[in-house]
Amino acid sequence: MTLQADAKRGIVHEYLSYLRVEKGLAKNSLESYECDLAKLCAWADKNGFDLPNLTRQDLREWLIDLGRTKLSENSKRRLISAMRGFYKFLMTDGHIENNPAEDLDSPQKGFYLPKFLNQTEIETLLDSPDVSSETGLRDRAILELMYACGLRVSEAVNVTMKDVDLDSGILTTTGKGSKTRRVPVGSSAVEWLKSYLALRRKKENIEIENLFVTPLGRPINRQIIYSFIKEYAEKCGLPDVSPHTLRHSFATHLIQNRADIRSVQQMLGHADISTTQIYTHMTDAHLRKSYEQFHPRARGQKHDR
Repeated sequence: MTLQADAKRGIVHEYLSYLRVEKGLAKNSLESYECDLAKLCAWADKNGFDLPNLTRQDLREWLIDLGRTKLSENSKRRLISAMRGFYKFLMTDGHIENNPAEDLDSPQKGFYLPKFLNQTEIETLLDSPDVSSETGLRDRAILELMYACGLRVSEAVNVTMKDVDLDSGILTTTGKGSKTRRVPVGSSAVEWLKSYLALRRKKENIEIENLFVTPLGRPINRQIIYSFIKEYAEKCGLPDVSPHTLRHSFATHLIQNRADIRSVQQMLGHADISTTQIYTHMTDAHLRKSYEQFHPRARGQKHDR
C-alpha cells in the first residue's frame, strides 16, 4: 500500500473513531459510514484526486456519477450525508481550511445537472484577462483552449507543445484511464494560442515541454487554473464557476446547436454514452425554462365557459 493510500485510510479511520467515541454511533452505523466513505475514496483514486483536497466542483462531479448509479435514493442520501459529515470533521479538526461539501445539493430525481454558462457569459469570461500582460495572455489562451476542446483541468495542465497542431487545428490529449483522444480546436483558440506561443518562445528560461507555464518557466498546476478562473468569473459577476464549468458549457452548447451526441461523447472522452446524455437533460431543462418564461400560454389559464 502506498503512503498516500495509508494517509487516506488513516484520516478516514480518524473520522470513524470520532463517530464512535464522540458521537456514540453503533457498530452497524459505523460500518455503513465506512462503506460509504470507501466509495468516495475509490472514486477519488479512480480520478487521480487526493481525498482531503477534493474541491466543491470535484464533489459535484462525484454527485453526477452517483446520480447515474442504480443505488436507491435512500442509499444516495446516506452517501451524501457521510460525505458532508466527513468534510465537516476535516475542517473542524484543522485538516482543511474550507469545507467543499457545505451546502452542496443532493441529486434530484436520479441525476444532478451540472452548472454551465450561456454563450454570452462565456464570451464575457473569455474577454476578462488583461492580454497586454504575459500572465493575462496565457490565461486567455488557457480559457480559449479549455472551452474550445472541453478539457478537464488536469488535461489542460498536461498539454505539451507537441500535443497541439495549430495548422490542422487538432489537439491530442490524454484523459481518464490514460485514454488518448483527438479534439478539433476552433479558430479563436488557435489564434490566441499562436499569440501566446509567440511570447513563450521568446523566453529563454523554459526547458520543459508543458505548453502552459508560469512566468518563471515552471509547469502550471490545477490550483493556478482554478484560482484565476474563479477570480475572473467573480469580476464578471458569474458566481460558482470552476474549470469544469467550461467543459460543461462546451458540451451543452454543442448539444444545443444540434451536434451529434456520439461526436460529443468522443470529444469529451466519455467511455459510456449515458455520461454524455446528461447534457441532453440540461438542454431540455433550459428549453423548458425558456418556454415557461416566454410563451404566452405556458402557464395555466382559466378556461372561458
